[in-house]
Amino acid sequence: MEAKKYIHIISHTHWDREWYLPFEKHHVLLTKLMDKLLETMESNPDFKSFHLDGQTIILDDYLQIRPEMREKLQKFVREGRLHIGPWYILQDEFLTSSEANIRNLQYGMNDASRWGGVSEVGYFPDSFGNIGQAPQILSQAGINNAVFGRGVRPTGFNNTVSDADHYESPYSEMLWRSPDGSSVLGILFANWYCNGNEVPTDEKEAQKYWKQHIPSLEKYAATPHMLMMNGCDHQPIQSDLPKAIQVAEILYPNIEFVHSNFNDYVGQLAESLPKNLKIIDGELRSQQTDGWGTLVNTASARVYIKQMNQHSQTLLEKVAEPLSAFAYLHGGNYHHHLMEYAWKTLMQNHPHDSICGCSVDEVHREMVTRFEKSNHVAEMIIDESLESISKNINTTSFNKWGENALPFTVYNTTGWDRTGVVSITLDVRRNYFSSGVNKQELKEFPLEERTLVDETGTEYNCKLVDLGIAFDYDLPEEKFRQPYMARRVHLTFEAENVPALGFKTYALVSSSKHTDNSSLIVNKNEMGNNYVNVKINENGSLTVTDKANGRTFKELCIYEDTGDIGNEYMYRQPNGEQALTTKDLIANVNIIEDTPFQAAYEIVHKWEIPISASKLLDKEQRELVWFTGRKSTRAKEKVPFTIKTVVTLTKNSKGISVKTSFNNQARDHRLRALFPTDIKTDEHHADSIFEIAKRTNEPPQEWTNPDHSQHQQAFVDVRNDVEGLTVANLGLNEYEIIRDGRNTIAVTLLRSVGELGDWGYFPTPEAQCLGEHSVSFRIYPHKGKAGATKAYQDAYQYQVPWSLKQTGLHDGELAPLYSFVQWESANLALSSMKVSEQTGDVMVRWFNMADENDTLIVKSSETFNHAYKSNVIEGKEKSLHLDGNNAVQVPVRKHEIVTIGFEKMNPKKIVQKVYSLKQGTAF
Repeated sequence: MEAKKYIHIISHTHWDREWYLPFEKHHVLLTKLMDKLLETMESNPDFKSFHLDGQTIILDDYLQIRPEMREKLQKFVREGRLHIGPWYILQDEFLTSSEANIRNLQYGMNDASRWGGVSEVGYFPDSFGNIGQAPQILSQAGINNAVFGRGVRPTGFNNTVSDADHYESPYSEMLWRSPDGSSVLGILFANWYCNGNEVPTDEKEAQKYWKQHIPSLEKYAATPHMLMMNGCDHQPIQSDLPKAIQVAEILYPNIEFVHSNFNDYVGQLAESLPKNLKIIDGELRSQQTDGWGTLVNTASARVYIKQMNQHSQTLLEKVAEPLSAFAYLHGGNYHHHLMEYAWKTLMQNHPHDSICGCSVDEVHREMVTRFEKSNHVAEMIIDESLESISKNINTTSFNKWGENALPFTVYNTTGWDRTGVVSITLDVRRNYFSSGVNKQELKEFPLEERTLVDETGTEYNCKLVDLGIAFDYDLPEEKFRQPYMARRVHLTFEAENVPALGFKTYALVSSSKHTDNSSLIVNKNEMGNNYVNVKINENGSLTVTDKANGRTFKELCIYEDTGDIGNEYMYRQPNGEQALTTKDLIANVNIIEDTPFQAAYEIVHKWEIPISASKLLDKEQRELVWFTGRKSTRAKEKVPFTIKTVVTLTKNSKGISVKTSFNNQARDHRLRALFPTDIKTDEHHADSIFEIAKRTNEPPQEWTNPDHSQHQQAFVDVRNDVEGLTVANLGLNEYEIIRDGRNTIAVTLLRSVGELGDWGYFPTPEAQCLGEHSVSFRIYPHKGKAGATKAYQDAYQYQVPWSLKQTGLHDGELAPLYSFVQWESANLALSSMKVSEQTGDVMVRWFNMADENDTLIVKSSETFNHAYKSNVIEGKEKSLHLDGNNAVQVPVRKHEIVTIGFEKMNPKKIVQKVYSLKQGTAF
């Protein structure tokens, strides 16, 4: 007897919040869809469930226009008919940071819980590839499955089933495993997430429909439970689905058709899985394909969006959150409501069609405003936190220099001690309008001879610039605004050994200083320090020597430009085109900075490149010629293309910072910076989400796309056991290891295209990215495997701006040199420090960069009542022993994401502890 089969039909509509229409036009359509959905659910109890694909933000969007529908929405969520979450938005996993992926899950699950129910499904329907640590993240959140649409075969473009010789999984069901060993049930949308779209109610049409669809379902099903997704992109609700199911039941009495939901479907599927499911490890990036459908080049579409995103993410997770946690530990506020608002505003830019830069121009214009709004809130949080901490710092050690001493504090919110060049604008003297302003007196106020010292009296070389007078104002909490005029100076120096998750206090004081005429300049085109030597060649390329092992890297930072006749999704170089480079150009080189602690050269390339693609491209786009079949070439006409590069080396740095700027007036092209490594290795490493991903230099044999670009977050590294080169970046998410015999790292700086691509013709002239651009990256040579960890630490610190705050001469409970949390580990990287909204506990998260187990030791200068091992959604899992030094020791698995919660001791508890000790009671 034939085993019974089940077809689970899940109603949904894949709701791209913005894409081929701007947000508000989609917003209007969403309102109509939700109205229809609620009307259907209310009038037809047989319409049993609907999966709100767009995640919890869709509820907020709908209620903006229909606030009176809140109770009705809540009713259907609580009844288990409307399924929401677990995410806040449907993000692109690779282009949003590690912590942004976590905040997306945290806020989404919190929202769904408040509404009355969470869809316990790791939902990645349309992510352009899936991160390797997703199974671990989901497992820690209590989710045992992941449903995704891309990344593995047996599917082709848009997941149409393909008959190929090699499948990564023979079934649409598989076990997906993270590098740490965590695994979830992986479910691939074989035949995409619209494989059950528009089910007929007419019996003849239904017979034809099911005759075609059932074999496609059975082809890759590992169990009798098969999945049909009843919906598609912005698909209207099929309100007569219950009738269509009744017709199907009549036609196929041996099949049970279930109007289902993911919670029920996954639960029943798990009970019938075979034991021979294939295990799929790590990243799902569609590598076992021809390479034309990966959509990886969205990593370089509208680079300016990626740069803004890197800045905004970093401002929240690496500056605002830790600084607010510092302040919170000493009586300051942690504004959860402001953090949530800033994060959610930022995450409105994180849906895959938004952050990937593959939407119409109106979408990305609105994104710029959202980035700015999120930044403005973060900046207010940061400033309040800095003020709160700084007033608690004891600066009386500077009293010996008199009342004109100008103390300020340098904050390090990264996970390691930090040295680097910083700048601050100091008010030497202020005149408040309320007391009268004497501008002439301010202008003539003597600056005297001044020097920079720390709390021990150690002097530092610095560069001081008199800025004259300037207007500014204070905004007291209990007074009207207080405008003033100030005499200002700008101070630049190299801050040394500022402790991790802490600060160091300095003061500009009246004192004679020793003149230091030392320099990092070797000659007119060469500079060096104790660690590296940098020579600027005639063509503007760099020759970098790592003094630790004598290894020299040649021809670094040559620029390459090629045509691009693709679209926002995919790069496509014209057939037979030869790349243009600056290798044979003569560059103009000038020294622009020479101090004892920093040197910089400006390199100028005056270049010409084709103005655009040939006119044929416009015709091919309008006629919907698929990008792989286009015949367009580059135009003969050229335009000037001047590239200005500033290369900077600081006294105590092992890395070289590079800032490149240019005015792009050319269309249809891609600009990259090239870094030949000449390192013998078949693999490389790239920073990804909670992972240093190891990838092969050569693509699989199925790969036919000439381009083999990949995603990165903070850096890419080519190394072997004895030598290595790391190239870090700020918001440059695309790289390629070129197959040129030199293992050259190519980092994309700009990609200019003129259409969205995908299913129609949507011109996007602003995606040509005309105008001024500035990009930044950092070159770090190292000693191969042994030096990689330090290189990665440097790359992570490079992402994070310093924070500085002027303060006054006053007493305080915090020492002028202080670290709130100290930690030790061979291979871990700090990811975040924040305060939990649910518990008020301080949460600190790391991840293990290495393929080996490690031990984490954490101690703090603060007094905590309790410590525990947590998870990515900040739940309490396992108590940890706080020893007499206020330290905990935690074993960490290879590649594990580990979160430690510290319960803050309130004043009442501190008094109780002291009392217990006086009574001789241990604690």
